[in-house]
Amino acid sequence: MNDELCLLDTNLLVYAYDVSEGEKHRICKKLVDACWRLKKDFAISLQNLSEFYVIVTEKIENSLSANIAGEIVQDITEFQGWKKIDFGAHTIQAAIKISAKHEVHYWDALLAATMREHHVHRVYTEDAGFKKIPWLTAINPMKQ
Repeated sequence: MNDELCLLDTNLLVYAYDVSEGEKHRICKKLVDACWRLKKDFAISLQNLSEFYVIVTEKIENSLSANIAGEIVQDITEFQGWKKIDFGAHTIQAAIKISAKHEVHYWDALLAATMREHHVHRVYTEDAGFKKIPWLTAINPMKQ
């Protein structure tokens, strides 16, 4: 398993299931497959899973059916290799402060606040906004 838990951001989870994304699909599918094979644990927030469902059923070119997307979400929520994290009302207040202080989008700030509460300090993402948050290490697997 991995030394330090890392969150997989929504965009990378989407790429793992979006075959139209070519090289991004290949790279992200490899990451996700490592989790399914219990070679690597990933943190995933319930926010990520909700965003994933909407994006893969409504926003990508080759959208998934609601049934297939729902099965993927259910599989992730039930599988031990995915460490589920969630937020509460106090996290929202922290996210508002993070968003203002570090000039990042609120939804990214909410994810960052959730991660901090669960002691997750690394995120696989393409979103450069996470680099503005000092306690996070943002890793873009497409640039490795």
